[in-house]
Amino acid sequence: MDGKITGKDLKAALGADLDAMLDEVAKTMNQARPGRIIADSEEGVRDAAAEFRRRLFEKALALRQQQETSAFSPSAEPADGSLAQQGQAEGHLPDDQRPGGDRTNGVLERRGRKRRSR
Repeated sequence: MDGKITGKDLKAALGADLDAMLDEVAKTMNQARPGRIIADSEEGVRDAAAEFRRRLFEKALALRQQQETSAFSPSAEPADGSLAQQGQAEGHLPDDQRPGGDRTNGVLERRGRKRRSR
């Protein structure tokens, strides 16, 4: 798979959580007193929805990570059977020196400058 999750995946993972949220909302609404339905139920419904939203995000994240992990196998060989081998760096000798020998003779030497008298 390409690391994508579907609504079906989330429904399967969150079925019990959705049922629990709906039961909590129904309970909160039924406990509200007549004439105070909004005042008595708004906070309880909001809390139930917030808890469900948190669980939804956690499970969606976990599903996505599982998809990514199952799609990646660091020890799997390429489909064409070729394995890249690390080779020697181009332009470097085995002792990590560049070819051409010592290049310090190409560095400009600083000579003392004569000071101008004022």
